[in-house]
Amino acid sequence: MVFSSLLFLFVYFTAVLAIYYAVPYKFRNLFLFFANLVFYGWGEPVFVLLMLFSTVVDYTCGRFIDKYRTKNRKIAKGFLITSICINLGLLGFFKYAGFITDTLNAIPFFSLPSVQVPLPIGISFYTFQTMSYSIDVYRDDAPVQKNIITFGTYVALFPQLIAGPIVRYKDVAYQLDHRKETLKDFTKGVKLFCIGLGKKVLIANQMGLMWDMIRESGQVNGWLGSWIGILGYTFQIYFDFSGYSDMARGLGNMFGFEFLKNFDYPYISKSITEFWRRWHISLGTWFREYVYIPLGGNRMGVTRQILNLLIVWFLTGFWHGASYNFILWGLFYGVLLIIEKFLLKNVLKKAPSFIQHIYTMFFVIMGWALFYFTDMSQLIDFIVNMYSFAGTVIGESALSTTISFLPLIGIATVASTPLMFNLYGKINNKGVKIAIDTIFCLVILTLCTASLVNQSYNPFLYFRF
Repeated sequence: MVFSSLLFLFVYFTAVLAIYYAVPYKFRNLFLFFANLVFYGWGEPVFVLLMLFSTVVDYTCGRFIDKYRTKNRKIAKGFLITSICINLGLLGFFKYAGFITDTLNAIPFFSLPSVQVPLPIGISFYTFQTMSYSIDVYRDDAPVQKNIITFGTYVALFPQLIAGPIVRYKDVAYQLDHRKETLKDFTKGVKLFCIGLGKKVLIANQMGLMWDMIRESGQVNGWLGSWIGILGYTFQIYFDFSGYSDMARGLGNMFGFEFLKNFDYPYISKSITEFWRRWHISLGTWFREYVYIPLGGNRMGVTRQILNLLIVWFLTGFWHGASYNFILWGLFYGVLLIIEKFLLKNVLKKAPSFIQHIYTMFFVIMGWALFYFTDMSQLIDFIVNMYSFAGTVIGESALSTTISFLPLIGIATVASTPLMFNLYGKINNKGVKIAIDTIFCLVILTLCTASLVNQSYNPFLYFRF
C-alpha cells in the first residue's frame, strides 16, 4: 500500500496530469476515461469489465429512458427498473452473496454451498452514482448523456472512484462537457489535496496505530483505556475518510471539476441530526433523495415517517458492509434520530451548548464501537470493558500508549474543528496567504512522503465499502 501510494503520487498522477493538459480539449474526456481504467485496473484488472458492463447498461438505459420519457412513460419506467435491478443485482451478488447464504444456512433445513466472492473496490460508490444518473434522467432532473466516453469518464473518474464522495450525475453533468481549467482552481486543488493527504497520513494513520496498540491489550486496558482507544478510532475514521474526500475534491479541481463537500466538521455537532448533516454528506443526500423522499418522507404521518427512517437507516448500515454490526450501527442511528426528533428536540435546545456536544459525541463514539467490531462477541467484550468502572481505571500499557500519543491527540482535536480555518480566514493580506499556502503544501508533502517511506501502516478504511 505504501509503495502504491508513492507510485500514484509521484508517477501515475504526475504523468496523467501532464498528458491531460497536453492533449487538445476535445480529447481530454477520452484520455481521462482510459486513465481511469488504468487506475482501477492496476490492482484488479478483471473488475474493469464489471465496471464497463455497468457503464454500458446505464448509458443504454439512460438513452431509452430519455427517448420514451415523454412518449411512453411505462416503457421509460421499464428501462429505469432494468437499470436499478441490474445495478442492485451486481452490488448484491458481489457484496452480500456470502452474507446471505451464511445467514440462511444458520436456519434449520437450509444447506446452501458457501459463497466466497471477492469484493470489487469502490463498487458501492460507483453503483450509487450510475443509479443516480438513470433516476435523474427519468425525473428530468438531468440531461441525458449521448456520448458514452463522456459517461464512462463520469462513472470511472479516478479521483473519487474507489472511496467517494458519491458524485451525482446532475451535479457534474455540465462540467463533463463544459468545464474550464483555471490556475485558481488548480492551486485550490493542490492545497485541498495536501490538506487531505496530511489528514490521512499524518493523523489518521497514527491514530489508527494508537487504537491498534490499545485494542490489542484487551481487558487490561481498564475502562478509561478502552474509551481512549475508541477515541483513537473515532479520530482515525474521520481523518481517514474526510482526508480521502479532500484529496478527491482537490484532484477534481486540478482537472476542472468541482465536487461537493463531503464533510463539514461533524465532531463539533450538538445533536445526532446535525452530525448526520455534516458526516458523509454525499451518502446522506443520496439516501434522502432516492430512498427517503420516494418512500413518502414526512408527508404521510408520524407512523409512516418513523418506518421510512428505520428503512433508510437499515439500508445505510447495510450499505457499509455485509455484517450484522453494520446493520446494528445503522438502526442505532435510526432509533437515536427518531428519539431526538420526537422526544428530545426541545430538551436539547434548552440544554447548555457543552451538554449538547457531550451528548452527541458520547453516542457518536459508541456508534464507532458498533461500527468497528464485526465479531459480535468482541463487540460485547469491548463495551463491557468500557463500563467496568469497578476494575482498573487505565492499564499500564494503555497509559504508556496514551502519553506517547498525547500531542497527536491534541492536534487531532484541534484539526477536527474549524479553528485553524477561521484563523486563516482572518488574514487579509493576499501575499501572506500565498506564502502560507506554499509553505504549508511543501511541508505537508515532505512530511507525508517521509512518513510513507518509513512506515508500512497505511490503510484506507473506506476502500472496503
